[in-house]
Amino acid sequence: MEAISEARRHIDNAKDFLSNNAKKQDGLYQDRKYVKIAGHTAYTGVLLALNELLGEKNKRTPKSAEWYQYELSRIDKTLLSNFTGVYEILHIDMGYQGIRSADTASLGLKKAEKIIDWVETRLEKKNQ
Repeated sequence: MEAISEARRHIDNAKDFLSNNAKKQDGLYQDRKYVKIAGHTAYTGVLLALNELLGEKNKRTPKSAEWYQYELSRIDKTLLSNFTGVYEILHIDMGYQGIRSADTASLGLKKAEKIIDWVETRLEKKNQ
């Protein structure tokens, strides 16, 4: 499951950007540039895992967040909820707006890890 390993590597890289470069002080990150990089990196990791889960459905063209939400709504509502949170926190709040809240970033990364863990479990069951 190379895609899962790669997804986890993206999450680890995002955490490194935050801890080593974003300069956390009093619960806020001081450098939005690295918050944005971390958000985009972590979100990409989630998409790598989901693309592995969704397989052939995702081969033709890049998909929108709405496409992922539709596909996930047909699989698992909790997964859909986590994805919606990840999209809002990692992609929008961190990736575009550079939100400075360390608590918010931490929540987004936890949701991302939950998605990757869920996908890994589902793929393992599928391959047995």
